Amino acid sequence: MEVTLNVKRYDPDSSKPAAYYQEYTVEVNDTTILLDSLIQVREQIDETLTLRCSCRAAICGSCAMRVNGHAVLACKTKVMELLPKSGNTITIEPAGNMPVIKDLVVEFNVFWDKVKAVKPWLQPQGPPPQAEYIASNEAMQHLVGVTGCIMCGACVSDCTVLEVDKNFLGPAALAKAYRFVADPRDDADSVRLGELNEYGGIWDCTRCMQCVEVCPKGVDPMGRIMALRDKAMQYGYQNTYGARHATAFTELIKHGGTLDELRLPIKTYGMFNIKQMVKLIPIGIRSQLKGKRPPIFHKAIPGVENVRRIFKKVENKR
Repeated sequence: MEVTLNVKRYDPDSSKPAAYYQEYTVEVNDTTILLDSLIQVREQIDETLTLRCSCRAAICGSCAMRVNGHAVLACKTKVMELLPKSGNTITIEPAGNMPVIKDLVVEFNVFWDKVKAVKPWLQPQGPPPQAEYIASNEAMQHLVGVTGCIMCGACVSDCTVLEVDKNFLGPAALAKAYRFVADPRDDADSVRLGELNEYGGIWDCTRCMQCVEVCPKGVDPMGRIMALRDKAMQYGYQNTYGARHATAFTELIKHGGTLDELRLPIKTYGMFNIKQMVKLIPIGIRSQLKGKRPPIFHKAIPGVENVRRIFKKVENKR
């Protein structure tokens, strides 16, 4: 069947270097891979189309791009799986949150700078071992998932926090940081977690799960970020808004069975933190006007003792 590829084009050397969309019609079948269709366009229809690819086996990560609004590896994605419920047009764009060089090729310097910022190498203390460092099989098996990252940038492309705050380290860098925090051969956990506890680090993730959805290797970056939060608090890094928010959230759910949204910011920022309380006033006004203001007197739900029992069971397992 015929499929239309609606490709976002951009040429900085053009007399009018503004992005635009261009459509190409290609023949596909049930087994046609998106990368093959794009290469067909470049070789047979429009030799000016620029894209990046290499291994064609979902190993190098070069061909990450946005398709229908979400990041994919073009070399492992079938065209037929991308077709919308109605119509036969597929929209293809360069990966997000990184500067576009030309057409579907983006500049990865931003990506690598963030990875380098987490110091992605082992930092053991003391003299080097006299023989091979033996790590337990259990410890290394735990790292298999995160070491499967191919650095394709799909998670960075779709990160909603990076869309609004370029200071955020991003899911790929934080997943890489977890790989070393969880490695038994590394002795810099406290320092690493202290640095990740700052602005732009682990507490800036909004848990939108986009990185989990688009990761082609099942690395689960968001899960690694949540694990880093737990470890940071275990190491005593609890005097940040993020840590206090997590603690307050847990305590309020445990107490009432549902979240007391009015008390949450007070417990997070502190009642006498005038600066933060003032910032919340516009939100409170909008909530009131929309009929979304939380109740002033929060009541525990019926059967709240069952919720508390769950908390107690989890706490006893730690």
